[in-house]
Amino acid sequence: MDWFAPVNNYCERGGPEYWAEPINAITNAAFLIAALVMASRLRGQSLPLGWAMTVVLAAIGFGSFLFHTHANRLTGLMDVLPILAFILLYIFAATRDFLGARAWVAGLAVLGFFPFAALLVPIFARIPGLSVSAGYAPIPVLILLYAWMLRSRAPDTSRGMARGAEILIVSIIFRSIDQALCEVFPLGTHFLWHILNAVMLGWMIEVYRRHQMHERGNAPRIVLSNASETDPRGRP
Repeated sequence: MDWFAPVNNYCERGGPEYWAEPINAITNAAFLIAALVMASRLRGQSLPLGWAMTVVLAAIGFGSFLFHTHANRLTGLMDVLPILAFILLYIFAATRDFLGARAWVAGLAVLGFFPFAALLVPIFARIPGLSVSAGYAPIPVLILLYAWMLRSRAPDTSRGMARGAEILIVSIIFRSIDQALCEVFPLGTHFLWHILNAVMLGWMIEVYRRHQMHERGNAPRIVLSNASETDPRGRP
């Protein structure tokens, strides 16, 4: 395999030049902005997994920038590996800290992602218009599964995760329709995938941060529902 062979996967790219995808490249700054926001939110809090996810969030921005400037198989790998790292980190964190499982169980959940994805990706690949994003489609399903499992144990965290899944679904739609709109919208819609993903990943870290702070009793819970609700501890 020629790792440096050029690839052309998006509407905006009209050739092999470095700045052939300026909007797709520049919008990766959204990942760095989201990482900076979350670094500010995490400052002074002992949440090593939250910090690890924030570092990986920044790495997603750098990897994607390289892919949309030096568009080849090697930079494509640099684009997807940080995304995979974030997914695996979050599975471990959600299983251990949201569900209260032991670390070794969380490790098994991380390993379980691979057969889970291997089962669902071919199914999503059969859906017209979604095949280009089939590799990402199992992720909102997984997030919603965790949200369902948390609906009684941690309802606010459950709603927070569901909100993240909703954003990701919209993001995947924009990623999927990019090439289909080339003739009518040459810029494409992939840049919206970047922006929405940055918002979603930052939000997912915030969901984790709020859950952990609430469990420790030194931060407010996530509130996504009616403001008149009270939490189980009797606080307004």
